[in-house]
Amino acid sequence: MMTLNARAEILLKTLIERYIADGQPVGSRTLARQAGLELSPATVRNVMADLEGLGLIAAPHTSAGRVPTQRGYRVFIDTLLKVRPLDSAEVRKLKHELRSNQDPKQLIEAASHILSDVSKLAGIVMVPRREEQVSFRHIDFLGLGARRVLVILVTHDGQVHNRLISTDREYSAAELVQAANYFNATYAGVDMTGVAQALVGDMQQASEDMQRIMRLAVEMAHQAFQPEREKGDDIVVSGEANLMDFPELGDIRTLRRLFDAFNAKRDLLHLLDRCMRTAGVKIFIGAESGYKALEECSVVTAPYSADGQVVGTLGVVGPTRMSYEHVIPVVDITAKLLSAALSGPEPARESLESRGG
Repeated sequence: MMTLNARAEILLKTLIERYIADGQPVGSRTLARQAGLELSPATVRNVMADLEGLGLIAAPHTSAGRVPTQRGYRVFIDTLLKVRPLDSAEVRKLKHELRSNQDPKQLIEAASHILSDVSKLAGIVMVPRREEQVSFRHIDFLGLGARRVLVILVTHDGQVHNRLISTDREYSAAELVQAANYFNATYAGVDMTGVAQALVGDMQQASEDMQRIMRLAVEMAHQAFQPEREKGDDIVVSGEANLMDFPELGDIRTLRRLFDAFNAKRDLLHLLDRCMRTAGVKIFIGAESGYKALEECSVVTAPYSADGQVVGTLGVVGPTRMSYEHVIPVVDITAKLLSAALSGPEPARESLESRGG
């Protein structure tokens, strides 16, 4: 890991914070004044030259000042940033918007709007994928209460897919286990189309009790893997227009690539899917995401869960000069509150307010 002396750290941190605040290249005189160090502009220029040599800052062609590079932002986030906790009022507002008495679809849409409204950037929330005609190895149904069931599917290639569904009534744990056992014993390795065709004959010959279990199993699986009704159902995006307020994203080609990514959602979905495998907040700066459309952006993500099972990822997309000290806790708390809401009322939810202020 790169090591900077204390003076270089202070100047780099000050330069990045100043640039995040107003988006203008920072000159040596301004930096010397803002840093609060008793250094001459010449000394500051020497330190800035060293930082530039390390690839942490750069000089735009149109200005004598300096701006952070993506590498500079990475050092800033990993070693210099002090995250500002949300105050209690902010947490209460978020908690009010993510109440557990809403259905999962409403909660996911609310989370996307919250992320956008609070960050003034674009909010993105991934919902569990829907697979059509998928061959599976194993399926489990986990009751979460409030007529919600988490469907956990392991496909033939070893991938695990989670989907939260709503049912027409509450089912006992025993019923869900019976349904999963029946489904696994009878249809493992068969795609959903094959299952549907086989059931036509099987259900005609089954006893009344077996028909009940079969119908339950098929209803659950059908909800989990039915074809998408709308393109992009796997991800909810809010506040894309907020990004037009940032001059660095104002280039027409940059905007076109970015909005194409929001519309197609494929790259965003792949990125969020990757983040499901990591705990806590993850930050991609520029090219770190691996997608050309996001090269001028940062993406801050966190996974969310239902009853202890990770079922999706949410996050914020914005320019690399976003206010990380504010966006990081917003994403973190929103993921925790969404998880709590999807899991039903929990005493632990009350303790989230203590994380603020």
